[in-house]
Amino acid sequence: MVKAIRIYIEGGGDGKNTKTPIRQGFSRFFQELGQLARSKKIKWNIIICGSRNDAFRDFNNALIDHPDAFNILLVDAEAPVVENSPWEHLKIRDNWIPPAIDKSHSHLMVQTMEAWMIADIDALKKFYGQEFKENAIPKTKDVEKIDKDTLASSLKKATCSTTKGEYQKIKHASKLLEILDTDKVRQASSHCDNLFTTLERKIT
Repeated sequence: MVKAIRIYIEGGGDGKNTKTPIRQGFSRFFQELGQLARSKKIKWNIIICGSRNDAFRDFNNALIDHPDAFNILLVDAEAPVVENSPWEHLKIRDNWIPPAIDKSHSHLMVQTMEAWMIADIDALKKFYGQEFKENAIPKTKDVEKIDKDTLASSLKKATCSTTKGEYQKIKHASKLLEILDTDKVRQASSHCDNLFTTLERKIT
């Protein structure tokens, strides 16, 4: 059994004041897994890294600094994923040289984290209130098919008239992550489901 799980995630900007809320959001999103890990005496850490390059750097450093942990890299895909594994996608898109480990250590938010949010319309309506324009959100059972630009523009159109204002990643993402239904996200995003399944197997 693994002794520690460390998840290195892209996002949160450059400052501690912006990284802390997004870490709290992801902690809530992965809450059940975190609780399960701790019940098995497995250390559980979520590390918000800022840019995707910083996330990749921190992840690679963790392979050296925390060799006994199960280290995971979690970044936006930033484009359609057609390769067989996240490592192949990141090698082609970002020119990253994959470390000599298996594909279970790398996972993607496809095409961006906003796909996970669109997977749970009820959470969006709850957060933004009555003026949320649900019709602006693409209707699909597979949120990974929605391209990056459409994800961003549709969320802006859906939220522009709400009291909370137009969707802003730094301002709103952390709070949305806290209320997302993980089952809905897993059903709509195969990469998210694969991440949860990988972690469940490592823990149990």
